[in-house]
Amino acid sequence: MLFQETTIGGVFEVQLERKADERGFFARSWCREEFERAGLNPRLAQCSISYNPRRGTLRGMHYQVAPYAEAKLVRCTSGAIYDVVIDLRVQSPTYRHWAGFTLTAENRDMVYIPEGCAHGFLTLEDESEIFYQISEFYSAESARGVRWDDPAFGIVWPEKPQMMSDRDRTYPDFKYA
Repeated sequence: MLFQETTIGGVFEVQLERKADERGFFARSWCREEFERAGLNPRLAQCSISYNPRRGTLRGMHYQVAPYAEAKLVRCTSGAIYDVVIDLRVQSPTYRHWAGFTLTAENRDMVYIPEGCAHGFLTLEDESEIFYQISEFYSAESARGVRWDDPAFGIVWPEKPQMMSDRDRTYPDFKYA
């Protein structure tokens, strides 16, 4: 795997290192040792799938607080998404900054999101499916979110969302720490 740090410290684009031949290719998509060498959280507590039948579906911006703060590795396995990460770590030099990534079934890229960052995505195609590897178990009491269009972050989405949950639409304005 190839790890490229982004404009937000601790957030990495992860690309497959393909070994190709006439049959196609083989690539490792997870290796605890490689994650440890890159300084990333290698804990794997659960995996989840998000299936979205319609283009324009927005999910996010979600995170969990301690003691269940979670790191995520996100990959689009069908369709395409615009994946967004917001740095909510108060001591971080990129606090309140965001970064966006286009993840598709074709490019097979992944995004590593560390603890303390919010995550969400907008589907760019119908029939988009996202696979998550998550470092911590889900805890409803620790689940939090910020609004996708909160002016505190100024996220520029590639298109206007057409569908989202009431919860994602109605998070209150972000309160600065």
